[in-house]
Amino acid sequence: MEDESYIKKLEHVIKQMLTPLKNLPFHLVIESLSGCKVESFDINDTKDETLLSNLIKAIKKAGQLVNQNGILSQRANEVGNYIEAYVKAALRTVGYQADIPSASSGSRKATGYPDLEFIDEFKRYNYIECKTFNVESLTTTFRSFYLSPSDDFKVTKDARHFAFSFEIFVDGTVDNKNKYKCKSWKIINLEKLSIDVKYEFNADNRRLYDKELIIAEGEFEN
Repeated sequence: MEDESYIKKLEHVIKQMLTPLKNLPFHLVIESLSGCKVESFDINDTKDETLLSNLIKAIKKAGQLVNQNGILSQRANEVGNYIEAYVKAALRTVGYQADIPSASSGSRKATGYPDLEFIDEFKRYNYIECKTFNVESLTTTFRSFYLSPSDDFKVTKDARHFAFSFEIFVDGTVDNKNKYKCKSWKIINLEKLSIDVKYEFNADNRRLYDKELIIAEGEFEN
C-alpha cells in the first residue's frame, strides 16, 4: 500500500510538472532569468520618440537591402536567420553600432535570444530580435517566439526589448532555392508580451546509447 501511495504521489507530481504555464509576463521572466530590468518604452517620451524614429529608418533600410538581391533559402523559417545581418547593417546606417550581444561569460553568442544589441544616442541599451512572418499565419497560434533559459544568458543589461518582424514572400527561384523578399514590416515592443512555458523530458547521448540499453547493432555493407 505504501508503494502504491508513493507511485500515485509521483504520478501527481509529474502531471503537475507537465502542466504548461500560460500568459507569463515577458518582462518578469527576463528579470528572473537575468536579474536585468526590461525598461519601459513610452512613445510620449521625447527620447523614445527619437529612438522609434531611428528604428523605423533602420527597419525600412533593412528591407531595402534584402530586396536588392533577395535571400536564397529552401525553407521560409530560415530566412529570419539570414535577415539578422541586414538588420545589423541597417542599424549602423542610422548611427547605432549594433552587434551580437555579449553573454554573461563575456563571449558573443549567435544563437539564443536576443539577436542584436545596441546603445542609442541617450546611452541606453536596447535589444532586438529578428523575426519573419507571412500574412496567412499572422493570427494563428503557431509558436513563433522562443526564449530558453541559459547558464550563459545573452541578456546582461537593463534595456528596452524590441522585435523587428518582416513579412516575406517568394519572388522566384534560383538553383532550387526560393528567393525571398520583404513586403511589409513591424516593430514590436516586447515589454508587455505574454509567453508560455511547456516542459519536456530529455536525455543526452551518454544515456541514450548506454550499452545496457542497446539490444542490437551492426554496420552496413558497402
